[in-house]
Amino acid sequence: MILPLGSLINAVLVMAGGCIGMLLGNRLPERVRLIVFQGLGLCTLSIGMQMTFKTSNPLYMVGSILAGAILGELIRLEDRISGGGEAVKRLLRSGNARFTEGFVAATLLFCIGSMAIIGPLEEGLNGDRTIVLAKSMLDFFASIALGAAFGSGVMFSSLPLLIYQGGITLFADSLRPYISEFIKAELTATGGVMILGIGINLLEIKKIRLSNLLPGLLVIIIICFFIERF
Repeated sequence: MILPLGSLINAVLVMAGGCIGMLLGNRLPERVRLIVFQGLGLCTLSIGMQMTFKTSNPLYMVGSILAGAILGELIRLEDRISGGGEAVKRLLRSGNARFTEGFVAATLLFCIGSMAIIGPLEEGLNGDRTIVLAKSMLDFFASIALGAAFGSGVMFSSLPLLIYQGGITLFADSLRPYISEFIKAELTATGGVMILGIGINLLEIKKIRLSNLLPGLLVIIIICFFIERF
C-alpha cells in the first residue's frame, strides 16, 4: 500500500495558497478584490464548461443532476453542510462572514474532476505522482484567488481534499476494476455542472444551493454502472 504523499502535498499547498490569498485580500483595494473575484468567476465558468463536454450523452448528466438536486433538497444537504461549516467557524472563533461559502466552493472545485480521481489512483496503483502533483500546483494558484475572495474557509477545504484523494490512493487496488474511462468521463461532466454553479455564485448572478446537487455524483455513478452492465 502506497501512502498518499501526493494528496498530502496537494492539501498543504491548498492551505498555503489560501493563507497567501487571505494576506493579499486584506491589502487589496475593494475595486481590485472585486475584479479578481469576477475574473475567478469567469475562469471557473470556463473550467466547468470544458468539464461538461466530457459526457458521451447529455441525458446522463441532466438526469443525475435533477435526481441529485431533488434528493439533496429532500435531505436538506446544503443546510447540513452549512451547519457543519458554521460549527467549525464557531470553534475557530472566526469572524469571516464568508467562511462556509468559501469552504464549500473550494471543496467542490478541488475535489471534483478527472484529475482528482486519476491522480491519486495513479499514485496508488503505480506510485506515479505526476498527475496529482500537477493538480497540486493548479490548486495552489486557485486557492490564492479563492482565499483572497472568501478568506479562511478555503484553507479548511484541504481536509476533505486529503480524505477524498488520500482514500482513493489507499484503496486504489480495490477501486481499479470499478472506475472505467466511461465513469470518469461522466463523473467529470456532472461535476462540471457544479463547477459552473460556483462560477455563477462568484459572479453573483444567482445564488445556487450547490451542496444540494452533490447527490448527483452518486446518481451518475449508479447510472454508469447500470449502463455498462446492461
